[in-house]
Amino acid sequence: MGCLAHAKRYFTDAIKALPKDAAATRTKAHEGEQFYSKIYDYEREFKELSSEDRHRLRLEKVKPVFDDLLSWLKTESQRSLPKSKLGEAIKYSLKQWDKLTGFLEDGRLGCDNNLAERGIKPFVLGRKNFLFAKSPKGATASGIAFSIIETGKANGLKPFYYLNYLFEKLPNINLEDYDTLDACLPWSESLPEEIRRKTESTEENN
Repeated sequence: MGCLAHAKRYFTDAIKALPKDAAATRTKAHEGEQFYSKIYDYEREFKELSSEDRHRLRLEKVKPVFDDLLSWLKTESQRSLPKSKLGEAIKYSLKQWDKLTGFLEDGRLGCDNNLAERGIKPFVLGRKNFLFAKSPKGATASGIAFSIIETGKANGLKPFYYLNYLFEKLPNINLEDYDTLDACLPWSESLPEEIRRKTESTEENN
């Protein structure tokens, strides 16, 4: 999957690089940025819809915007200097095109990776503290641990209690039994209630 936020930012940067006396609304950089802004306007409208309705409306309203954008990109790529800010923005969108439009295939998918980036932000901020990994194996182990923690949080689990549950559970099960392993995954409904965060709905049920 690609990230529309990154593609849009290239055009935003191209606008910022314009001379102060340039009329931004008349520039090609602004034209490119407006395509992405229009897509984001639709995405905000579709936010509360079901994945099925979101998928249908994306094909109906967002895909035509992408079609127009692709035509515009191909035309402007022949007119813009490749190493200019605008040229770089156009090149990025064309190179990432299949990934940028991938979210049109499934209403459950997001149009950017902002959610994932927010999820890894704590580790990005603390990356200097993680230099103790010292080796690719250590870094891989850290990456796995961080993924488990953030996925647990995203599924409403308490990370400390979830990890403690895994440390107690995994040594005592057959790791080749995928059904048993599935029951340990963060989204499994069979996980103990005590490792879940309390929400308004759970408090009402209690």
